[in-house]
Amino acid sequence: MTKLRPSQLVSWLGTLFFIFGEVRGLGDAVYAVNCGGEAHTDMFGIKYEKDDTRVGVSSDYGKQLMIGRVPQQDQILYQTERYHSSTFGYDMPTQGDGEYLLVLKMSEVYFTAPNMKVFDVVLNGDLTVVSDLDVYEKVGRGVAHDEYIEFSIEGNRILYDGEESEISAGQIRVEFIKSYRDNPKINSIVLIKGTLEDWPTLPPLPIEQEEDEVTDEVEESQSARRKPSGPRVADPYAEEESSSLLPIFIAVGAFIPLVFFLCKL
Repeated sequence: MTKLRPSQLVSWLGTLFFIFGEVRGLGDAVYAVNCGGEAHTDMFGIKYEKDDTRVGVSSDYGKQLMIGRVPQQDQILYQTERYHSSTFGYDMPTQGDGEYLLVLKMSEVYFTAPNMKVFDVVLNGDLTVVSDLDVYEKVGRGVAHDEYIEFSIEGNRILYDGEESEISAGQIRVEFIKSYRDNPKINSIVLIKGTLEDWPTLPPLPIEQEEDEVTDEVEESQSARRKPSGPRVADPYAEEESSSLLPIFIAVGAFIPLVFFLCKL
C-alpha cells in the first residue's frame, strides 16, 4: 500500500475541502470569462464565457501542467490565459448599487523563479487594487492563486479602500499593468454581486517543512547510522598524544646510561 507524504495528504484534503466545504451561497455572477480559452461551466455552476478579446495573446501553454489546489474539472480556468506586451484589460457590466467581489484567477505556468513576472492590477483606471503581483512568489509554479477584491457601488461610483471612481456607461474596467518584469497576464475573471463570504475560496497551500529543518533531520539520521571505525577510546586524541611522545621516551632512556657511564670515567 502506497503511503502519502504529509504534503500530499494536506493537498488531497484541501481538494476535498474545496469540493465539499461549506458554501454559503455564491451570490449573483455578473460576469465571468475564461481568459484565452473556451466557454466553461465550473463545479459551482458559474458559466465562464469564451474569451473573444483580440488584444494580446491567448495561450493554452498551461495545459501541459496539472494545476494544484483545484479539482481536475476546473483546471482549465488556470491553464489557459491571456497576456500582452503592454497594459490591457476587460470591460465588465454592473448591476446597480451594492457590494461586489472581483475574483482574479491566476497560475504561473511558465517561469520557474520569482521576480520574473510582476505587475499591478488597476480597477476603473483609478484604483490600484493589486500591487507588485508575483504569482510564483506567492504559490510557485503550476499552482492556482486567486486575488479577491471587494468593493461597493453607490450612486454610479466605485468605493474601494477609502477611494472612489466614477462609472461610465454602467461598465467598469479591470486592467493589468505592464511593468519592466515581463508581460501582465490573467487566467480567468469572475465578478459577483456579493462579498468574500459568498465565495468558495481556494483551499490552503500544503504545509511543507522548512529546508533547514529537513537538512537537520537528514544530518541527524546520517549521524545515527554512522558506525565509528577502530577501537573505542575515552579520549579520541589519547592514542595520538601517546604515540607522539614515544620517541622522547626512547631518547631519554638512551641518554641516562650514557650520562652514568661518563660520570664513572
